[in-house]
Parts: sequence; C-alpha cells; structure tokens
Amino acid sequence: MSSQNVFERVEKKYRMNQKQYDLFLEGAADKIHMDEYGLHTIRNIYYDTQNYELIRRSIDKPKYKEKLRLRGYGKIREDSPVFLEIKKKYQGVVYKRREQLALRQARTYLKSGTGMGKKSQILNEIDYFIRFYRPEPRIYLAYDREAFVGNEDESLRITVDRNIRSRSHRLELTYDGECRMLNPGEYLMEIKVKEAYPIWLAQLLGKLKIYPVSFSKYGAVYAQEMRKESESEDQQICLQVY
Repeated sequence: MSSQNVFERVEKKYRMNQKQYDLFLEGAADKIHMDEYGLHTIRNIYYDTQNYELIRRSIDKPKYKEKLRLRGYGKIREDSPVFLEIKKKYQGVVYKRREQLALRQARTYLKSGTGMGKKSQILNEIDYFIRFYRPEPRIYLAYDREAFVGNEDESLRITVDRNIRSRSHRLELTYDGECRMLNPGEYLMEIKVKEAYPIWLAQLLGKLKIYPVSFSKYGAVYAQEMRKESESEDQQICLQVY
C-alpha cells in the first residue's frame, strides 16, 4: 500500500444497491480504472475513550471531529506493515495523518507509549492525542474494497466497500472471524477529490439516483452495539417482571 502519510481532500459517501453498483461501473468504465491493488481487504481497530466520547461527538456532526485507528491491508502477520492514523474532519474537509509501523511495534507503542525507535511530527500528534484522550481499542472493523483512479485526473479516487463486518471482542488485526455483517448486500462508495467533481461524474450520479449520505462505518457499528445492549437490558427487565 502507498506509503504516503498525509492526505487533505473532500470525501463524500454514497450507499448503493447491486443494480446501482453495476450500472455505475458500466457508466464510468471509460473514465476510471482500478488501481494496482484490485479487490483487497482492509482491517481496522478503532480506539476510543471508555465512554465512547469520540464517536458520540462525531455522531452529533460537529464542525470538527477526530478519531484514531490502526489499519492494515490484506493478510496481516506480526511483522506486517500497518498504519497508525489520526483522521480529522473540519467543515467537510478530511485531513488524514498516518505513520507506518510493523504490527508488533505498533502494538507495543499503543500499550506502553514506547518502542517507536523514531520521531516525527505525525508521531508527536499521535502522542498528544493518546495522552489527551487515553483511548482504548473498542471495535474491530473490516471490509473488502475496490479502489479506482480517474483516467484524466489521478487526484480523483473512488472506493467501493462491501462485506462490512465488525466485532467488539478479540480486537486483533490478524484475525477476521466471528464478525457481524453491517448492511449485507449493500455497497458503500466514497468519492475523494481535491476540488469539484468532473461533469461526467455528477451527471452519472444524478442519472442513477445515487445521492450522498452521512454515514460512518464506526458510527453505524457503535449504534448496533448500543441497540444490542438496550435489547439485552430490556430482556433482563422483562425477566425480572415475569
């Protein structure tokens, strides 16, 4: 995966069914091409406070929000390269800053704050984030992704995620079992540009009635977990009553 560690761009998300997905790829066939990685799996562990302060704040749609995650690609082993990322969003613009580490090294650092063996401005920002929030691993979230690049403008990037799955136990990047599916049969497309959409893309989205949505994978998983806890509590109350 790319070693680029600083990103600044506008990102918009779209939910698609199977028919819209097929028609979109057909309509965009001569405008975009798949990047060199093809269909691949992305695995993440999201970090948050004990009371989920970061995702609760994000759901409220503030002007500024931030989150911390550990991300890896494909099959992950102890010595695999992974990315420790801070993702910030301010007034619709996404700023992503990340540092590449070996998984073993990243795990040691996240547990004890040591073992880096190097310093950088991005690591300084991550250090401050960890000291301020004291986050813990909260959710494992993975999905299978296709990534496309514009033929004429390589700053146009389109990703399509499927099989979005998660769990709140066994928070390990090296394991992808025991997961619960999120929105099965649905595709989540994300369009990433530095400026305005090309005309052909705006016209294609309108033709297929594919509209932007406010959607966070982590937020949706958090909402599922809260519903599950609420249902469990309701069941306990019922058992006590009867």
